[in-house]
Amino acid sequence: MKRAASARWSRAGLVGPALEELLRRTDAAARVQGDPVELVHAYSDPLDVEVAGLLCAALAYGRVDLFKPRLAALLRALGPSPGTTARDAAPSELLRRCADFAYRMTGPRDVACLLHGAGRIVRAHGSLGAFFAARWRAAGSLRIALGDLVDELCAADFTALLGQRGPTRRLKHLLPHPARGSACKRLNLFLRWMVRGPDGVDFGLWDVPRSALVVPLDTHVHRIGRFIGLTRRKDLSWRTAEEVTRRLRALDEDDPVRFDFALSHLGISGQCASRRDARRCADCSLKPICRFWTSGST
Repeated sequence: MKRAASARWSRAGLVGPALEELLRRTDAAARVQGDPVELVHAYSDPLDVEVAGLLCAALAYGRVDLFKPRLAALLRALGPSPGTTARDAAPSELLRRCADFAYRMTGPRDVACLLHGAGRIVRAHGSLGAFFAARWRAAGSLRIALGDLVDELCAADFTALLGQRGPTRRLKHLLPHPARGSACKRLNLFLRWMVRGPDGVDFGLWDVPRSALVVPLDTHVHRIGRFIGLTRRKDLSWRTAEEVTRRLRALDEDDPVRFDFALSHLGISGQCASRRDARRCADCSLKPICRFWTSGST
């Protein structure tokens, strides 16, 4: 691991060892079972991995115990190769395969549109990864490249699916645009899966440096990040995600988001009490740097 100079962040020498200990003690294999990425690991073909990954990341909002079974049923409906289905299926077939999907505000047409947009990119560029890597090299900015991916997914002609050329408003909920300030947690999660690894969690498929990634800022990483001094910002925005990533880059400039899975699951599991709790905090790796147990965290 390449470490950046600690002068870039005064607390790096304190926070780094605590996060390393959290990472060491996180049972990634067990935690994957409670994560949507487990569904993506059912596939070995890169095209299937990236299309299944796009679906599982884009639809990963709300409670995992509610959306994960629906994702599993959707992937079964798409057949053994979701990548091939996205690339080759006619709009009518996409609608038929997605007909039973329903989760909160997302319905069959929204998912069919997402698959239709992904299939269009695959037909034109060979893979989603080839498109994204080319845009990243051209722009030198993950934020711009991610915006280009969102734009391209929404640029397909959806008339055969919707009776209108443009996408549904709910597809835009699944694909927030970084230019509008969103932290784009689910899209950055998708990028983490595709770029990092392979390590049993992430897949390492795309030709983009992991140093370019931005942390997938969910409520858990944001909350715990404020407890340990990764940020003081109160908003779940792209600026906050970049600030947290800068602090993590001071710990590992080559792979700044490698702590994300452990931090997120510390919150998802309920181990982090969000308050001073002598029983639950007693064995926490982050207790020595948590603001509930120390003073002066910045």
